[in-house]
Amino acid sequence: MHQIPAEERPAPRRRTSARRQEILDAAAELFAARGYHGVSIEDLGRAVGVSGPALYRHFRNKEAVLGEMLLAVSERLLAEGGARVAEAVDARAALDALIAWHVDFALGRPALITVHDRELDNVPEEQRRTVRRLQRRYVEEWVTVLARLSPGTDRGRLLAATHATFGLLNSTPHSATGVDLPTMRSLLSAMAHAALAAACGPGDGG
Repeated sequence: MHQIPAEERPAPRRRTSARRQEILDAAAELFAARGYHGVSIEDLGRAVGVSGPALYRHFRNKEAVLGEMLLAVSERLLAEGGARVAEAVDARAALDALIAWHVDFALGRPALITVHDRELDNVPEEQRRTVRRLQRRYVEEWVTVLARLSPGTDRGRLLAATHATFGLLNSTPHSATGVDLPTMRSLLSAMAHAALAAACGPGDGG
């Protein structure tokens, strides 16, 4: 009787989510290192120890891998950011929590930041619109907190400052070298607070 290779057999449902995440994690590293167009389905399969065709049990194509990857990270940023704001006792604590969360993410997943910056245009249009909508909502979490801290400051100024701060925090693929993680975490946090404080009115801000 013909035996189906283990890598081609349907995975138990309880393991599917873990396998998909394994593929997404491997793809993030490969896409960051080689670029989306420089990575094949076979490359992704080798990275997780299966044949390229076996990946089609989890994703219909490479484009689907990229789309889910960037959707997932946008959803995670928004969900975690919103949760931390909801749990904070006041606006200052909310800003501290948002900065701490984004710093931890940026230091922990620099490959995802690289992929997002370089490859978003390769995501199908509908998913790309969803990613951008989620990102706008995440930015709005920050701007709303800053507006509570500095109600007299123009909202456009706060929006610009938030985007600029993201540029600082998302520099980790290039900046987080040569120092240990605790030092970099402290540095990024201090710089983010200073940047946002500069955008707010006198005596206000982070």
